Amino acid sequence: MKAKIGIIGGSGLYSMPGFTAQEEVAIQTPWGDPSDHYMVGRLAGKDVAFLARHGRGHRISPSELNFRANIYGMKALGVERIISLSAVGSLKEEHRPLDFVIPDQFFDRTRGRASTFFGEGLVAHISFAHPVCPQLSDVVYEACRAAGVNAKKGGTYLCMEGPAFSTLAESNLYRSWGMDVIGMTNLQEAKLAREAEICYVTVAMVTDYDCWHPEHDAVTVEQIISNLNRNAENAARVVVEAVAQIPEERTCGCGSALRHAIITQRDRIPEATRKKLELIVGKYL
Repeated sequence: MKAKIGIIGGSGLYSMPGFTAQEEVAIQTPWGDPSDHYMVGRLAGKDVAFLARHGRGHRISPSELNFRANIYGMKALGVERIISLSAVGSLKEEHRPLDFVIPDQFFDRTRGRASTFFGEGLVAHISFAHPVCPQLSDVVYEACRAAGVNAKKGGTYLCMEGPAFSTLAESNLYRSWGMDVIGMTNLQEAKLAREAEICYVTVAMVTDYDCWHPEHDAVTVEQIISNLNRNAENAARVVVEAVAQIPEERTCGCGSALRHAIITQRDRIPEATRKKLELIVGKYL
């Protein structure tokens, strides 16, 4: 089965209501297994592939995620656009629990995670100044409004290593830098999606204020779980609206991100690497 639209579901979002004619698809990639089987089916009249980022049952820690396999699997299914849903903490008073933020920037505080398909004799440097697809960002923002979800467009997602949350000193530092939300997963997805020439947008779903907030310690696990569940319900409505609104044609530059990125002289690319990356770079070689 093939799908042009991919959905990556984060904490609290392991399935998608309204998703019909589903088929489980297991994909083997040159980087090993994705987080789970892809669920490919119909949503809002379109073919969609859904992946539970942490696996069904939430088995995989952020630092253990096989980001390359997850994005490569989407590419193998024919996906051209990815809507990524992610639970986050808020670093600004204005981003309240149950709000959605659609960031247009990322800041990397991870350590040594694999975040490129390239290497092994093939060098490419993508442009990543604007890491989020503007066309897809507009669609998702309008979908939030149509679904009645309070959404903020723009802002910076700080991607930390985890799995522990921030210290108070770290949280206050990130606030002083002007960061908006904090999570543990989306930066690598965004980089790899750009390398794979897939449009990418994050829907950052605020569950609570990070530990900088004076009321943070009063928040209970039950409240966080409640917010996760309510965010998941809201996210399902937003995704249906977004999928319905996505236009057929891509007007962004995401689909040609590698056109001027490949640096290696073509006749010096090792044959094994060429084969491994055929799906990603084949049209340029």
